[in-house]
Order: sequence, then structure tokens, then C-alpha cells
Amino acid sequence: MLNMRGVIRKAYGLSEKICSMKSTKQFTSFISNGPQQQHGTFYEIRTYCIKPEKMNAFSKLTNENIHLRTAHSELIGYWTVEFGGINQFVHIWKYDSFAQRTAVRTALAHDKDWQNKYIAHMMPMLQTQDNEVTYLVPWCKIGKPVKDGVYELVTFQMKPGGPAVWGPAFQMAVSTHANAGYASLIGVFHSEFGQLNQVHVLWWYENPDQRAAGRHKAHEDARVVAAVRTSVSYLVSQKNKLLLPTPFSPLK
Repeated sequence: MLNMRGVIRKAYGLSEKICSMKSTKQFTSFISNGPQQQHGTFYEIRTYCIKPEKMNAFSKLTNENIHLRTAHSELIGYWTVEFGGINQFVHIWKYDSFAQRTAVRTALAHDKDWQNKYIAHMMPMLQTQDNEVTYLVPWCKIGKPVKDGVYELVTFQMKPGGPAVWGPAFQMAVSTHANAGYASLIGVFHSEFGQLNQVHVLWWYENPDQRAAGRHKAHEDARVVAAVRTSVSYLVSQKNKLLLPTPFSPLK
């Protein structure tokens, strides 16, 4: 009888272990299923909030010294926030790896011109700063507009799971909007460090009025409405900013 109980206990324990392994395997499969990010090149999005009375001085100082910074790594774009934020600058930097970024930050710390001509004068103008490490989603490349314009940075807070979960529906919504010609897509960035489960979509327009007209048309376009309706089930919240390129921004 005792031997029989022992056998039953062992069998029950083995069954629990197998069930646990299956559960873990299924969960892991769920969160990793689908297209994955290429963990090489990434983009750092930095947001600086400047003291109101120092906005012009900050812009002038940065315009005069940005070449010292871009000598170390690639600047994608540098903008002032017109709507959706007050007294802010948003800039995006490209890195090939985290090792490269570490090397760049070390070099900047030892760059006397950068420290003395820029950092020493910029820091007193600064109220707050924030940064976020992002990857381009697998189905997007950085676009470049053919002429000067304005930009809209739309930030979506998505439900947990990453592009493997919401990617296809979100891609359909963005692509349908872009293919219809209502806006020019510059980039779609998924957060890696910072606020997690965020996606930033950067759009280009000729001017704010073109954006407004495009939005009205998109709301009446059955293709766009249907694509957006599919993606909203993965959405928690969203916000946007209208960005104006600075004179020293590569993206005009």
C-alpha cells in the first residue's frame, strides 16, 4: 500500500512538472511569436524642456555649436514643439549599437569644445530632459521628405505584447493612411527603454493646413476607417505634437 502511494505521488509530481513546462512553453511562445526587432541600430529620442525666456538663446546656441555634436554621431532631426507641448525641443539620434553610444558619450565628456562652448551655457537654460531608446518597427525605414514642411509626432500607448501582437493591425492602419496620400510617413519607432509599449509615428506635411485637410478626408475614407477600427483594440491612449524643424535639423 505504501509503495502504491509512493508511485502515485511520483506520478502526480511528474504530471504537475509536465503541465508547468507546457504552460511556460506556451507563454514564451505567445510573447515571442511574430516578427522580431533587429537589435542593432536604434534611435534615441530626446526631449528638452527649456526655460521660457531662454528659448531663443537655446536655439541660437545650439545652431552655432551643433556641429561639435554631430561630429560624433548622426542626427536624424531636431524640432521645436509648436502644439502639444510648451517650450520644448525634440531631437532624434541614430546609433549602430549600445557600444557606439557609450563611446560617443565618453568622447563628448572629454570634448573640451563641446563642454565649454555648449554644455556649460546650455545647462542653465534647461528645465527638464527626457530620453527614450527606440527601434524602427521591422516593416519601416526612415523616410525623407522632398521639401521643407512640418512634422507630427503621434505617440500611441499600446497594450503589452509588442509588435508580435499588435504589429499587423497597426501596420495596416499606418500603411493605409500613408498610401492614401494623406501624409508622408517618416518613421515608426517602438520603445525599448523609457515608457514601455509605446509607438511613435512621425509624419510629414507641407503645412498645418494640409494636415487638417488630410485628417478630414481620412475620417471619411472607408479604407482608413476600417484599418483604424481593427487596430484600436490594441490601443490604450494616444497623444500628438506638431513639430517645426529648426534651421540645423537634417529633416526639414
